[in-house]
Amino acid sequence: MSLFDHKLSELHELLHKKEVSVTDLVDESYKRIDAVEDKVKAFLTLDEENARSKAKERDSKLGTDESKGLLFGMPIGIKDNIVTKGLRTTCASKILENFNPIYDATVINKLHSADTITIGKLNMDEFAMGSSTENSGFQKTSNPWNLETVPGGSSGGSAASVAAGEVPFSLGSDTGGSIRQPAAFTGTVGLKPTYGRVSRFGLVAFASSLDQIGPITRNVEDNAYLLQAIAGLDPNDSTSANVEVPNYAEALTGDVKGLKIAVPKEYLGEGVGEEARQAVLASLKVLEGMGATWEEVSLPHSKFGVSTYYLLASSEASANLARFDGVRYGYRTPNAENLLDLYKKTRAEGFGDEVKRRIMLGTFALSSGYYEAYYKKAQQARTLIKKDFEDVFAKYDVIIGPTTPTPAFKIGEKIDDPLTMYANDILTIPVNLAGVPGISVPCGFSSTGLPLGLQIIGKHFDESTIYRVAHAFEQATDFHTKRPQL
Repeated sequence: MSLFDHKLSELHELLHKKEVSVTDLVDESYKRIDAVEDKVKAFLTLDEENARSKAKERDSKLGTDESKGLLFGMPIGIKDNIVTKGLRTTCASKILENFNPIYDATVINKLHSADTITIGKLNMDEFAMGSSTENSGFQKTSNPWNLETVPGGSSGGSAASVAAGEVPFSLGSDTGGSIRQPAAFTGTVGLKPTYGRVSRFGLVAFASSLDQIGPITRNVEDNAYLLQAIAGLDPNDSTSANVEVPNYAEALTGDVKGLKIAVPKEYLGEGVGEEARQAVLASLKVLEGMGATWEEVSLPHSKFGVSTYYLLASSEASANLARFDGVRYGYRTPNAENLLDLYKKTRAEGFGDEVKRRIMLGTFALSSGYYEAYYKKAQQARTLIKKDFEDVFAKYDVIIGPTTPTPAFKIGEKIDDPLTMYANDILTIPVNLAGVPGISVPCGFSSTGLPLGLQIIGKHFDESTIYRVAHAFEQATDFHTKRPQL
């Protein structure tokens, strides 16, 4: 049994009984990375020397008041679009290949305050644009459950590292499903918090009105503890919300009696695979058996979700990525003859195909003569999608459906067909457009042995109810205890 098969609270107890040390936890992480990383390829940069020296320092504090926090001494992986002072942050792009930030993101400062230890930076789709981690500028990450399949994206490295047991938990970012979809594909627990719940300061921007940092863990309890550590108002981020952060662990009661669940017919209809559908219906039976009730509802504007998202996200990306021009930092072409040449060649050589595709789509949608027809119309559709959620939440506590239409697909299967790849996020995108929180928890396996995910969506800033339902479901099933045989 790996040390990381223990829950966070159990590891904390073992540390305080001095049955294990922080050095043992860090050793466990790097030993596992040595054993499986050549197959999984989850990490882009390791911070071993620093991690080991911090482990020794934490060991000297064990037993003192400084070691009382639950996250004390815990190893963690960080998605490579969250800036880390002095530790290479690339966004999996050649344009930032040698970028060493001079400050830490707010979530990293919060993790430092909780005394966690950063093991390394995790692979992703370049600038978080993709659903399979095949768009990384450096390497393709594999799904630990079947190395020929994708781990999902864009937080594929974050999910694969947790599923493979390289770290007990990691941070990802979610713009249109980039935490929940990889969590579903890898049998882990991934939460996208309410927009504004977690500071985005130090998260390299893709689409600023949609991006949100969140935790990927092996179980719901650990997820709640990790969100507790990173949530809250940040004066450095004008979009972070001044809303009190409750004690999420107190929500893990296992009690869902009287809970009202809405199941959108659009989430079980056309385009959703039969295995995903049946897994959700079986999960609803489990929750019914615990005293919850469910009814079918409609989110009629969900069908516009994918097209709305790709117009808005690409428009914001075209503005956000304008800063990568070869002048201030990052890659600079050696072949420029003048300033315009410098811009063109730096961006042509530094960005990958998917990033270029989205910059062009976004620039087109924002251009004179097309703005009203595309960008403005997409914003209006977004308002309707948000209103659908508000109408349902007026009567129900949570919305439940599959996280993804199918289990993980093969590496290379969809990379040459962007539209099919985009449609893969059909069930997660509306959550980002509405700004509400959503979690994916394991709810079964396909006939080929690949994990399937159950998505639980809550009201704005009501992560507690999501955690309560997810935890109750997890306690009643054993899907979260299964591990891939690498």
